[in-house]
Amino acid sequence: MTRILSYSLAINEALHQMMEIDSSVFLIGQGVKSSWYVGNTARGLIERFGPERVIDTPVSENAMTGAAVGAAIVGMRPVIVHPRLDFMFYAFDPILNQAANWSYMYGGSSHVPVVIWGIINRGGEQAAQHSQAIHAFFTHVPGLKVVMPSTPYDAKGLMIAAIRDNNPVVYIDDRWLYGIEDHVPEEIYEVP
Repeated sequence: MTRILSYSLAINEALHQMMEIDSSVFLIGQGVKSSWYVGNTARGLIERFGPERVIDTPVSENAMTGAAVGAAIVGMRPVIVHPRLDFMFYAFDPILNQAANWSYMYGGSSHVPVVIWGIINRGGEQAAQHSQAIHAFFTHVPGLKVVMPSTPYDAKGLMIAAIRDNNPVVYIDDRWLYGIEDHVPEEIYEVP
């Protein structure tokens, strides 16, 4: 059965569903408790899953991403949210040198099932250093899959596929799409 969902609530539903069925999935990042940072994408998660699985971090992109990559290496499935895509520059070491290379360095015997979720936050009062769209950069990094949904249907399906992937996925969305509505299935599904 499908119903109309906004883009941001489609992401929220994907996170709820995956955290419900897999206890190794957790959300970590700046502002995950604040709708000002992440819109409705994390609404109700901390109330449902608690602060052990919805971790609001200090402002330290490198540290929080390194923690998520480390957790993925030991078997967890973290979703690390960066509410300002441009500030992912600070997290390039754990993303590019660790997550992207890990499986290659271990001959495919070890994986990093991490979702690195960056939000483009252009326009409004965001200023130049909060409004850059650096997503094309990630497409040139061997070992990373990069997805960028454009509809609520894709937002949910790609988030689920990213969480289920055994290798790092950079999931990029644009805050300007959060209000778009579309038909979205209630069940769990993947968009390749």
